[in-house]
Amino acid sequence: MKKLVFITIIIVLGLSNVNAQEIKFGVKAGLNLAFITGDNAKNIDPNTDFHFGALAEIKVSNKFSLQPELLYSGQGFNTNIDSEGRIALNYLNIPLMAKYYVTERLSLEAGPQVGFLLSTKGGAESNKDLYKTMDFGVNFGLGYTLDNGIYFSARYNLGLSNINDVDGFSDKNRNGVFQLSVGYFF
Repeated sequence: MKKLVFITIIIVLGLSNVNAQEIKFGVKAGLNLAFITGDNAKNIDPNTDFHFGALAEIKVSNKFSLQPELLYSGQGFNTNIDSEGRIALNYLNIPLMAKYYVTERLSLEAGPQVGFLLSTKGGAESNKDLYKTMDFGVNFGLGYTLDNGIYFSARYNLGLSNINDVDGFSDKNRNGVFQLSVGYFF
């Protein structure tokens, strides 16, 4: 996982020589359908929440660009273990998406993501000490940008790291998030 973060930093630093005319900045927000996968996740339902943040698109060629993002992401899951049911896990996510333009406006997107747990909320399982503070994943999705700068995307975040941080607890669970977003490039 440390290699993934290191490679991401090298790529971003390597792009420091790109012309400012080839960088677009924007904002985005949307809906999350979040859940956990792994051990003992059979009786756990998805959690509906939202995400929002800032992004930049760095054009590398006519067909390829990189899109670093900084997003607040409401994640978590729903359970019937206690009366609260909903366990909210709030992250600051930093994805680095590689975008390949199939057409002038439609892009295929994929890339790594690192997330930092900001807070938790809910029932007995919402104690922040039960979860690791860092989360690693990989994203896959589609994007569509209109001429006026409005941007639409659909994405899936596949969690790669175990989010549990309890001594003696051998169960491994990972985040999974479907995201639908609307954004605007300035």
